[in-house]
Amino acid sequence: MSERPASGHADAFRRTVVNAADATGTRPLWRALGKLGVLDGLYDAAEVNTAEVDTKRLDVLLTELDARQPLGTVLAVCVQVASAIPLLRSAAHVSPLARTVAAEAQRGEAVLALAATDAAASGSALMNMGTRARIDDDGVTISGGKDWIANGGACDYALVLARHRPARHFTSFCWTLVPARHPGVRRERAATRHFAGADVAHLRFADVRLDRAHVIGRPGRALAEFARHIGAERLAGALWARALCRRVLRDTHRYLSERPADGGSLWHNQAVRERFARCLVEWSRLDAMCAAHTATAHTGGTSAITDGMVLKAAYAQSADRILGECADLRGAEAFSDGPFGDGGLAGLRAQAAMFGIAGGATGAMLAAIADNAADLLGAGARGEAEVPWQRSG
Repeated sequence: MSERPASGHADAFRRTVVNAADATGTRPLWRALGKLGVLDGLYDAAEVNTAEVDTKRLDVLLTELDARQPLGTVLAVCVQVASAIPLLRSAAHVSPLARTVAAEAQRGEAVLALAATDAAASGSALMNMGTRARIDDDGVTISGGKDWIANGGACDYALVLARHRPARHFTSFCWTLVPARHPGVRRERAATRHFAGADVAHLRFADVRLDRAHVIGRPGRALAEFARHIGAERLAGALWARALCRRVLRDTHRYLSERPADGGSLWHNQAVRERFARCLVEWSRLDAMCAAHTATAHTGGTSAITDGMVLKAAYAQSADRILGECADLRGAEAFSDGPFGDGGLAGLRAQAAMFGIAGGATGAMLAAIADNAADLLGAGARGEAEVPWQRSG
């Protein structure tokens, strides 16, 4: 991921994001972000094959959207700008269709879904994947299913991770770009009242036949590309969690300062102040980790995979602790609709549990982190990180 030098354009970019964020609905928002140049502004316009994301602009985008849009809508944008578009851009030099669809998405004309979580596998155990891509000289046939896919119910294309060889090996997978309305593709809305705006759905592929142009990148390189880009997704999640927690902390501080208690306000209760201070300490840790990972995001390498897993586990735990404590401090008011939308802070906290699930469950992250303890502690040469999908379950 890249970071552009600070300039007078930063405020202009923020204003553009704010203007676009006035749109109502996920697709109108995505169209506005594209039309106003926000999506193009996240990437290097001079080199379409460069998938790196401008970290400062990504932070601005997620912060401003978090302040103005439902969590589900922010999720719908985040998965595209931090994962789907970078993957397409990285394959643009070998896949003309990837280049074309990435450009359409950056103009806001196409909505993308990243379909990795498999209906036949558990969580991060990608080696157990059941979705298959049978590649021959004339094309590719896709069969299987993907579950809990953000944008799955409204996307124009799904970037589908599939197995093209039966061997349980890192090189047995490929990316395929599937038009959502193609014969054989079926969408099932996920049975949840959460994540409004993300159009979460289950996707089913019944021998979907496509030409070879829909195989994106080189077969066998899918997991390597996924690993190379997943750091961007995890940093985006951390930046978003930081913005969301700061917003909740600010509003909770206001609430505690205004809520009458014992002739003063709740803020004057020492026990309340101590509990809130612990949240501030937790948020400061999260802020420091975001700053550190933003500064080193472009370095890459397998040690960056381990660092990304640490970041993923850390921001999920920080968000849960901060939102949980703030909900407790607000008592019954946490269930009141208001600045946090339907369901109040309690509902927001329930949805924010996705930070510990999407993109790799916290348990899987912690197990892989433990496997790399020696590297993290400096006891050995870094660079042999084990990633969660190498596990059998």
